[in-house]
Amino acid sequence: MSVIRIVPQANAYVVERLGAYYATWHTGIHFLVPFLDRIANKVTLKEVVKDFEPQPVITKDNVTMMIDTVVYFQITDPKLYTYGVVNPINAIENLTATTLRNIIGDLELDETLTSRDIINTKMRSILDEATDPWGIKVSRVEVKNIIPPHDIQEAMEKQMRAERERRESILKAEGEKRSQVLKAEGQKEATILSAVAKKEAMIAEAEGKAKAMEAIYEAQARGIAMIKEANPTKEYMMLQGLKAYSELADGKATKLVVPTELQSLASFLTSAKEFTNLKSEEKE
Repeated sequence: MSVIRIVPQANAYVVERLGAYYATWHTGIHFLVPFLDRIANKVTLKEVVKDFEPQPVITKDNVTMMIDTVVYFQITDPKLYTYGVVNPINAIENLTATTLRNIIGDLELDETLTSRDIINTKMRSILDEATDPWGIKVSRVEVKNIIPPHDIQEAMEKQMRAERERRESILKAEGEKRSQVLKAEGQKEATILSAVAKKEAMIAEAEGKAKAMEAIYEAQARGIAMIKEANPTKEYMMLQGLKAYSELADGKATKLVVPTELQSLASFLTSAKEFTNLKSEEKE
């Protein structure tokens, strides 16, 4: 019988002497007294992950569902783990199931499906406190699956489909509305641009006419100034006035009012023309 024992890394041995707890051996070499000492338990100090089978639970609104959990724990005291409870893993599984039933019993179905973080936090706190006398530290608890009854699943799927269809209809309506708004805004901008262009064209046309009239008036003013500077005779001015009236009539007027001065000049010119014609006839 070998009296030398080597404890591997991340392990601990619980040793009894004469049937009573004697010591906890950690990593390294140890000596076992034959017939007096025996290794009562070999414990791993690494974190352990246990995936427990789904448990039936009843919600506050009397819906039965299956929930399975995953518990992460670590042995912190090999002595308490060895002597604190019979079959610690089975004890943790049962404790997890009863704790889960208590928590879910205070929640309704919708709350259960949407409150996983709250359930995980409550379970971790309760399990950690309950397993402390067993030398176990519960670091994390996760609700892995929540499986409602088949009819509840069908109702939930119908509700989700209806919700997706409703959202699709809303998105489609919003898209059509946006399209109509954009179309109306485009027509509005086109109308505004057309009006602005028409306005600018009218302004440009008016400015062109104004400049043309200004040029005419300037030319007339220059002509008047030149005539004034030339100091024309009264008879010349009367002839120019007669010419202007003749152009004004243009052969279309049925009645023309001629000033007195122009009438006198016209009579003089007529008499002169008749005298000239008479002289020509006498020579012949």
